Amino acid sequence: MATGYEPNIEGAITVLVDLMLGEGFTMSRMPYAPNYIGLVDALIDLKEGFPARSASSIDITLVAGENISQGQAVYIHGAEGRAFKAIASSDVHSANVIGFAKETRNTGQTIGIQVAGVLSVAGLDAGDVYFLSATSAGDITLTPPSTPGQYVTRVGEAGSSAQLIVKPEPPVLLT
Repeated sequence: MATGYEPNIEGAITVLVDLMLGEGFTMSRMPYAPNYIGLVDALIDLKEGFPARSASSIDITLVAGENISQGQAVYIHGAEGRAFKAIASSDVHSANVIGFAKETRNTGQTIGIQVAGVLSVAGLDAGDVYFLSATSAGDITLTPPSTPGQYVTRVGEAGSSAQLIVKPEPPVLLT
């Protein structure tokens, strides 16, 4: 099937190089020829770079909009762009978990937020799914909210009694 245009091989290679540089990948086949062979070489370097990654989590940094304790679930307040403790009450924004606090911080301090990966949390039940609490801001629970008007937000699954696999999902309104 003819497309009517030439593919931008050099542009695709540039994007792959930028991605690999940003992630610290080794590019053993570089410099890449500005053709299909160069594109294939760049894709091979990209593929080989993934297993070498050692990051066990994906983190972001925000400013705390309130006092937040390590391990608490947080959301980003749209107007302020700050981190606040999430709760599965009647507000979809505060039920939209982006991750978990990596440390305890006070209002106005910079806070690390883990948005994916394995989080160290004590007292979990291995294999169970955890939800955002509707009664205690920042907390997670085995029992999802059940009151109409509240939100159910799955936040992850316990890989062990001390490890939560962080995978926040969009909140679902109970009717």
